[in-house]
Amino acid sequence: MLLTLHATIYQDFIAEDEDFPVEVERVIASAFLQTDSAFAKACSLDVALASGTTALAALVVGRLLVVANAGDCRAVLCRRGNAIDMSNDHKPSRNRERKRIEASGGFVYDGYLNGLLNVARALGDWHMEGLKVSDSDGCDGIWDVFRSQNAVNFARRRLQEHNDPVMCSKDLVDEALKRKSGDNLAVIVVCFLSEPPRNLIAQRPRVHRSISADGLRELQSFLDDLAK
Repeated sequence: MLLTLHATIYQDFIAEDEDFPVEVERVIASAFLQTDSAFAKACSLDVALASGTTALAALVVGRLLVVANAGDCRAVLCRRGNAIDMSNDHKPSRNRERKRIEASGGFVYDGYLNGLLNVARALGDWHMEGLKVSDSDGCDGIWDVFRSQNAVNFARRRLQEHNDPVMCSKDLVDEALKRKSGDNLAVIVVCFLSEPPRNLIAQRPRVHRSISADGLRELQSFLDDLAK
């Protein structure tokens, strides 16, 4: 499913768009909407089928990083050890999402859209159509037990140990399970540099003496004589 969704979003809708890569943001937003429509068509053979998924896309174009998400996935960038959220979680409890849902005739109960769905945006879930949207603005289970900075700190420590992003992804999932995450778990760690993260703890500078102990005593005696 994950590989099929990736191929659909990028190969079918992004790479084939004549405005790519000039209008990257518009192209990605359009790709999410087209993917939602294609998903609906693929599932139309079974009218009783109700299915949906969150989606997160990160596209590097030259020195530009463009991130889009639908649902409560989250992209976090680590810059010099600091966590920078690159996306917003689309939770029904967020004020902006709640207002949009209520304006569409829906409601939020106990953090759930119409008491059923715990995301305000998604691909699929057409029984909620009109209340959730597929517009784009780590998978969700990670962020139930990790804060962004906490996840960055954890990943940096693991990369300093083995510098393997695949293993680091598995380490994050394992740690989330240990912390009793009860939701879906999916993590992708991308390293923009080949070397492991540097230790950001500043080392205390060493003091180097340029004068001997005897010379220091003579200097102190000279200064004392001048003060008399």
